Amino acid sequence: MTPLLYIFGLPLLGALLVWLVPRNYRFVIRLIALGSSLGALVSALVLFYRFDLQQTGYQFVTHVPWVESLGIAFHVGVDGINLALLFMGAMVTFAAVCVSRHIKEREKEYYLLLLLMSGGILGAFASLDLFFLYFFHELALVPTFIMIGVWGRGERRNYATFQITLYLSLGALIALAGLVLLYLHSGARTFDLVVLTRQLQEQPMPADLQHLIFPLLLFGFGILVSLWPFHSWAPLGYGSAPPAVAMMHAGVIKKFGLYGLIRVALPVLPQAAWSWVDILSVLCLGNILFCGWVAMRQRDLNLLIGNSSVAHMGFCFLGLASLSVAGITGCVLVMVAHGLLAALTFGLSGYLNQQTQTLEMKDLGGLWQRMPYVGAALMMAMFAGCGLPGFANFPGELLVMFGAWKTLPMPVVLAAWGALVIAAIYMMGAVREVLHGPLAPRWNQAQDVPGWWAKLPYTLLLTALLVFGFYPPLLTRTIEPAVTALVRKAGYDVPLPAKAKGRATAEKAAPSLPSLQR
Repeated sequence: MTPLLYIFGLPLLGALLVWLVPRNYRFVIRLIALGSSLGALVSALVLFYRFDLQQTGYQFVTHVPWVESLGIAFHVGVDGINLALLFMGAMVTFAAVCVSRHIKEREKEYYLLLLLMSGGILGAFASLDLFFLYFFHELALVPTFIMIGVWGRGERRNYATFQITLYLSLGALIALAGLVLLYLHSGARTFDLVVLTRQLQEQPMPADLQHLIFPLLLFGFGILVSLWPFHSWAPLGYGSAPPAVAMMHAGVIKKFGLYGLIRVALPVLPQAAWSWVDILSVLCLGNILFCGWVAMRQRDLNLLIGNSSVAHMGFCFLGLASLSVAGITGCVLVMVAHGLLAALTFGLSGYLNQQTQTLEMKDLGGLWQRMPYVGAALMMAMFAGCGLPGFANFPGELLVMFGAWKTLPMPVVLAAWGALVIAAIYMMGAVREVLHGPLAPRWNQAQDVPGWWAKLPYTLLLTALLVFGFYPPLLTRTIEPAVTALVRKAGYDVPLPAKAKGRATAEKAAPSLPSLQR
């Protein structure tokens, strides 16, 4: 077996073992969850270390035919794009299991669903077959609905569960319709993504079919990512979810929609992608500006972080809309950075909630005096959310803006304003209200995170944000070759007039990466 199979196989095996263990063996259940998630993280590190930067195409490939009459096979592999996402997903999974020690009710079901969620999304990122890509995503999605309803917080958790189920099911169905049409009209008669992509790049689909299928994939996958204006499920869902679920969904599962657009829609539907660039650039500004403004109005820390998370997705969509190497590389880098950041902030807010039983910011204040570790970690996370240099978000957002500048200058200016001004206002406002000022007497019993083991998940996530921030080539040198191959094979790096309706000048859409890469 390759390390790739261990990454998503161990959490699924852990879920099976948890199901077999009697529910009163709580220590054993926690040990299985911890061991399987740690095994997945170690496997991801091994995969990252053994990934050959000189080799093009997919590595660590496993191909097992399943339903040959329909062209379905268990086909997994990695290139630079999903390698980075698998590493981030494995790290967030381990952190999510670590912060779940407070769960005392229905532990068996809780860890079973959490491991299913983890194995499902990691399997989706590894899959090179459309059938298993969709199957693994659904495997990860269903536990989300159940866990918010059972272990969530607040009076609106049932409504949040209903809303998130409705939106995400609708998005998944729309995306499924697009995938089925792609399968039926490709002529390849296979779900194998590698074969399908090669077939459609050699014999492109007629323009009318591209224009029919691309919006289904854009809005289907877009709803799963919380593309504005289909985003309202996200802040409320994350605000009501238990910390580990918010960490997994906002940090990892939500990236599936972006991954689907990069892996499926952009390589095979280039003509339609060009025609949707301007609309996508407007929608992504809705994420950045509108959701940033909504975040400023929030009084609940989790809702503020949830709206901030939606706003950050705007940069990912702007990177996709650029259809350039730099922009899409930056998009993947932002996906990784945001996954680590969302997990860190939701983990810390969950710990604050355990200590104070509230996340209303007006009721908090002065907590740095009682919780110096939590205070320092939360402040650094907020700095990362503002796109401060030194954290992984900064090079990601910078690459997106470099990549989009030639074709979408005005959206880049507005996005930069949103990142620098709006994000700074609500992030620093949250730090001031929660951590500074006088300490209310009722928080005198609040305790900082005790011991190195309890600090480990937050420290790991923060360290990764800093390492990738100070040395982004660790990620960009793996992501950029795969993105370059995608852009060139899809024809996004050729002059545009024949492809982009209404564009007057021929521009190169795939500028080389700036000096940051070097």
